[in-house]
Amino acid sequence: MPETAQVQPDPRRWKALAFIAIAQLMVVLDATIVNIALPSAQADLGISDANRQWVITGYALAFGGLLLFGGRIADLWGRKRAFTAGLIGFAAASALGGAAVNESMLLGARALQGAFGALLAPAALSLLAVMFTESKERAKAFGIYGAIAGGGGAVGLILGGFLTEYLDWRWTFFVNIPFAVVAAIGAFLVVREPVGTRNRSGLDIPGVVLASLGLASLVYAFNRAESDGWTAGVTLGLFAAAVVLLGAFVLVESRVRAPLLPLRVIANRNRGGVYMSLGLAVIAMFGLFLFLTYYLQAIKGYSPVQTGFAFLPMIVGMIIGSTQIGARLMTRVPPRLLMAPGFLLAAIGMLILTQMRIDSSYLTLVLPGQVLLGLGMGTAFMPAMSLATYGVQPRDAGVASAMVNTSQQIGGAIGTALLNTVATSAAATWVTAHAAEAGRLGKAAFVNQAAVAGYAAAIWWAVGILVLSAIIAITLIDTGHQGGAPVAATGEDGQDAPALPALAH
Repeated sequence: MPETAQVQPDPRRWKALAFIAIAQLMVVLDATIVNIALPSAQADLGISDANRQWVITGYALAFGGLLLFGGRIADLWGRKRAFTAGLIGFAAASALGGAAVNESMLLGARALQGAFGALLAPAALSLLAVMFTESKERAKAFGIYGAIAGGGGAVGLILGGFLTEYLDWRWTFFVNIPFAVVAAIGAFLVVREPVGTRNRSGLDIPGVVLASLGLASLVYAFNRAESDGWTAGVTLGLFAAAVVLLGAFVLVESRVRAPLLPLRVIANRNRGGVYMSLGLAVIAMFGLFLFLTYYLQAIKGYSPVQTGFAFLPMIVGMIIGSTQIGARLMTRVPPRLLMAPGFLLAAIGMLILTQMRIDSSYLTLVLPGQVLLGLGMGTAFMPAMSLATYGVQPRDAGVASAMVNTSQQIGGAIGTALLNTVATSAAATWVTAHAAEAGRLGKAAFVNQAAVAGYAAAIWWAVGILVLSAIIAITLIDTGHQGGAPVAATGEDGQDAPALPALAH
C-alpha cells in the first residue's frame, strides 16, 4: 500500500475544540431549553393549544429535514465556513425568536433555528473528524464532544428552568447569542481546516429534495402520531410519504455521479451499527427526559429550577462515562465492548426508574437511576461519536457527521411520540382496571397514580429499546479499537484517501 502523507497537527486544535464544543452545546441544549419556557411563551403571545406544538415541531422539522443537506454543504463549501455561517444564522434566528411579538414570528424563528442548526451541527462534528487524527487525541476530543452531545439536553432543562423562573421566557432564545458570538469569533481566529478534504463534485439537487422532504415527513408523522393517534389518516399518509420519498432517495443515490449521501457511508457495517444503535438509544433517553420532567413537576411538585437541577446527576454521570471511561478505553478496547455494556448499564438505570411511585424518594430511586443511566450513555456515546466518522473518506466527513445528527434527531422525535403514546395508553388502562379505587384515593391522587403507572410502562419500553441498542452494537460493530491509522488519511475499507498536505486558515 502506498505511503500516505500525513498532516502535521495544528497546535491550535485544542483551542478550536473549545469553541466547537460551545457551539455544539448551544445546538443540543436548544432542543430542550424551550420546552420549559413554552407555557410562558404561549400565554404571552396568545398561542393556541393546537398550535403550541409547532414551537417544538417547527424546529425539529427544519433540523431533521435539512441535516443531510447541511452536511454536504459543509463538505462542498468548507467546514469552517459552514460552521461560522451556521453560528451567525442561529444567533440571528434566536434574536428574532426572543423579540417575537406574535405566534407567526416565533414559529418562523424556530424554523430558522432548525435550518441553521442543520448546517452547524454536522460542520462541528466533521471539523473534529478531520482535525483530530491521532488516536489518543481523538479519544479525548470525542470524549468531550460525546459528553456534550449526551448531556446537553439535560443542561437545557436546567438553564431553561432558571431563565424562565427568574428572568423571562425570551431569554431562552437570547442566551444563544453570546454562545454563538464567542464560538464564531473563536472559529475565525483558531479553527484551521485541512486542505484537500472538500468534496468538489457538485450538489445532488434531486437527492436534496427527496431527503429533506422524506426526513421532514418522517419527523412530522411521529409528531402527528403523538397528537392524532397512530392509525389516523394523516399519520398513515405521512408515514407512507416518508417511505416513498426515502426509498426514491436511496434509488437516486445509487445512480447519480455525485450523491448527497454516498451509500458507502451507511453500507459500512460499523457506521451503520452506530447510526442504528445511537438512534434507538436516543429514543429511550428523550422519552425519559419527558417523563421525569412531568414526574418531578406534576407529581412531586418541583419548580422548573428544581427540576432542572434534579437532572444534574445524569449530566455528571455522562461526563464521567464519556471522558473518564470511554475516552480512556477507546484506544485499547473495541467500540462494541464499550457501547454494548454502556447501553446495558443505562438499561439498568432505566430499570430502577420503572419502580417509580407517587411517594418514591428522589435520593433512593431517581438519583441512582440517573447516575447509572448517565454513566452508561456517556460510555457508549463517546466511542459511537468517534466511530461514526472513523475511517470515512475526508470528502464525506460532513455527510457522515450529518448522519449521526440525523439518527439522533429522528430518534428524539420517535422517542417523544412513541413513548408518550405508550404512557397515555398505559395510564388509560390503569384507570379502567382501578376504577373502583377512585373514591378511596381521591381525584387528584387517582389521576397521579394513573400518570405514574403510564410513565413506568413507557420506561419499561425504554429498557427494551436500550437492550436492543446493545444487541445491535455487539452484533454489527466488529472493528478493533480506534488506534492506528489516522482517520483523515484512511478511506473506506482501508483504502488510502487523498493526502492532507497542509492546513488552511
